[in-house]
Amino acid sequence: MGAQAIRKQSGSGTRRRRRGHSAKMAEINVTPMVDVMLVLLVIFMVAAPMLVVGVPVELPRTAAGALPAQQEEPLSITLSADGTISLMTTPVAEGDLIPRLQAIGAERTDDRVFLRADGSIPYARVVQVMGALNAGGFHNIGLVTETDGPTFGATEGR
Repeated sequence: MGAQAIRKQSGSGTRRRRRGHSAKMAEINVTPMVDVMLVLLVIFMVAAPMLVVGVPVELPRTAAGALPAQQEEPLSITLSADGTISLMTTPVAEGDLIPRLQAIGAERTDDRVFLRADGSIPYARVVQVMGALNAGGFHNIGLVTETDGPTFGATEGR
């Protein structure tokens, strides 16, 4: 079914025209672009969970900048050097921490929890508290650190 030539007789001679190609098409065919975008979307949806290795942490002395300001006062949990756990400024028992956080968190719009730990606290203890927070439904955990820590050769802006 190739191109067919149509002959029309007119006063000045013959004129040939291909069927369906009389004018240039001025529209962009977006179907191939949409197909490519959908394939890329599927690839990223499958690959994204594989990129998450663990919980991102910032340790006590870093060169990291401060987080942006929030409207609400953030919930903070403090692990002091003597092992006391405090919710905001009130000491709490280990077994009461998550239920009290859940009761307070139900009334808040911001789900972020800041974890402050003394530098002398063993890393295992900090991770245990983070795991308990995660199991209690608090997945947006930020570690509070001091600024002006070692940069290990890093430069600003990479």
